[in-house]
Amino acid sequence: MASGSLPSRPDAGDPDAGALTVGAAARAAGVTVRTLHHWDSVGLVRPSGRTTSGYRLYTPWDLARVHRVVLYRDLDVPLEEIGALLDAPEGADASLRRQRDLVRERLHRLERAAGALDRLVEARERGILLSAEEQVALFGESWQPSSAVGARERWGHTDQWAQYAERAASRTAAEWQAAAAESDAVVTALADAMGRGVRPGSDAADALAERHRASLGAYFDVTHAMHVCVGRMYAEDPGFAEHHDARRPGLTAWLRDVIDANARAHGVDPETATWE
Repeated sequence: MASGSLPSRPDAGDPDAGALTVGAAARAAGVTVRTLHHWDSVGLVRPSGRTTSGYRLYTPWDLARVHRVVLYRDLDVPLEEIGALLDAPEGADASLRRQRDLVRERLHRLERAAGALDRLVEARERGILLSAEEQVALFGESWQPSSAVGARERWGHTDQWAQYAERAASRTAAEWQAAAAESDAVVTALADAMGRGVRPGSDAADALAERHRASLGAYFDVTHAMHVCVGRMYAEDPGFAEHHDARRPGLTAWLRDVIDANARAHGVDPETATWE
């Protein structure tokens, strides 16, 4: 027999054919007995012989066909097409080319998915997938690229960090710039409103509170209760307080009052609000 060719098919029941029971054939092919029964029922691989008790017997030719079915199945060729490929290989070129193209497309999808996973892993570790120079250019000279590392150490165990990382993994430099510009514009609007005497709880203040909450939502979802916690953190963290008060003295405390009043308007008691 030439190398790579199928064994010649023996007569059914030939005692010298080296036939296997269905269980042995299933183990040899790495499939289940139930699978072989199904392939038999649909006419894909019918065993050539039977024992005197009526049990299926698979000859080497049958087993070779089983292996070929397994190969095509692993390439996602539909079962209804596999029979045609095996029985009329001279007309199988178009189907094989189609399956080859599908496999290549699946490979491309998997490569893209692997790349996305790489970015997600890196984003969970670094927070921002931009170089230190790019971060300073986008966020200003006062920005410290190491702050992202500190943020991960502080909040890396939270669901919000995971959400932040998922969004950061696909965010472009232009999208980062837009988010940073909106954050800066919100602080400017808040400082201006405070200077104009806008009172916490007013419609104008509530609108600014919602705009501020939406700017945080570019990174992770923020409920009104969580917004209260953010305002509390601003007031208690010297770094955040300094950032806001540099725009207008007392802005941090005023912003917290604005956030609290807006939360009350949405049914949240700032005194009992917790991080959700």
